[in-house]
Amino acid sequence: MLPGVGVFGTGTTARVLVPLLQAEGFEVHALWGRSEEEACCLAKELGIPFHTSRSDDVLLHQDVDLVCIYIPPSMTKQIAVKALGIGKNVVCEKATTAVDSFKMVAAARYYPQLLSIMGNTLRFLPAFVAMRKLLVEGYVGEIQVCDVRVYGPSLLDQSYGWTCEELMGGGGLHIVGSAIIDLLSYLTGTRAHRVHGLLRTFVQQKNLIRGIRRITSDDFCFFQMLMGVNGSAGVCCTVTLNFNMPGSFVHEVMVVGSTGRLVVRGTQLYGQRNGSKEEELLLGDNGWAGPEVKEMPLPYLQGLSSMVKALRQSFQAHEERRSWEWGPVCSAPTFEDGLYVQTVVEAVKRSNSSGEWVCVEVMSQEPDPNQNLCEALQRNKN
Repeated sequence: MLPGVGVFGTGTTARVLVPLLQAEGFEVHALWGRSEEEACCLAKELGIPFHTSRSDDVLLHQDVDLVCIYIPPSMTKQIAVKALGIGKNVVCEKATTAVDSFKMVAAARYYPQLLSIMGNTLRFLPAFVAMRKLLVEGYVGEIQVCDVRVYGPSLLDQSYGWTCEELMGGGGLHIVGSAIIDLLSYLTGTRAHRVHGLLRTFVQQKNLIRGIRRITSDDFCFFQMLMGVNGSAGVCCTVTLNFNMPGSFVHEVMVVGSTGRLVVRGTQLYGQRNGSKEEELLLGDNGWAGPEVKEMPLPYLQGLSSMVKALRQSFQAHEERRSWEWGPVCSAPTFEDGLYVQTVVEAVKRSNSSGEWVCVEVMSQEPDPNQNLCEALQRNKN
């Protein structure tokens, strides 16, 4: 008995996700869009029986037991927290801020019997699954350096929207960098304790985004992370993201250790041990049999497909529609991982402003919204 699914979003990910869910035996009962027109159009295209622009209509739908949230980051927290409160399992994308992420963590802790995972599909890509296994087995020895390069075309929508605004979760660091930060933690088994970053917005206006409108989200980002136990040498990571590159998409993740290196280029895994004259192909892509989606790079597309397969295995292990098994989805990032990633993103932004290294400190309690006012009153009192 697979759970009925409700999908939030009408963008590229939702368009790809629904057919993948249907192919694995999930029934998608409801679709939410920002407007009735958007929701109606996509629902007809994908054969979804119910559509709406009211979030509660999906969350309260009697046949929906699993909610997949792929909407602008500024709306993610509200839907995810409410879904868990109603008793729905949740797969969702990142929130906008660490405070929003913390509220999602609090909701997930309150309802531990419900599935609550972040939708970073790179963790499910077979090449990265194999890479992590080899790293654990000691293929590269002691991990020393991670180097990541992601080059591609613009992430901006054609017209003005959330992808143009840094404060709304737009930009290469938030959209792609967050997935890379999470992936490096998954691969190395460590977390960043210090970061240093540089962000730039080279394209500030476009044909349909001009006049008083200006783009504030970054299209180039370079950051470094020191990962491991605070104070130790740990793992040195460098990440370069450039979304001013028309043409072919470059996605390369390299891990270098004391006895060799592993690198994933696209969806293929290569390895080379010290003393070997050339690298060897350890895992090919085996040919992608699914749909070709121009807007979604192949590593993310194949990772999404693998994540849906893992969800099916997790839920089909139980007869109850809302019951699930942790084993098949154990590699998925939790809401706690999402909070850590958002904390690193915000630390990189602070480093860009100050030009200095910044410590990564994950919040353990929600900050007082009146803290600044209280501090100001205390200063005046003194």
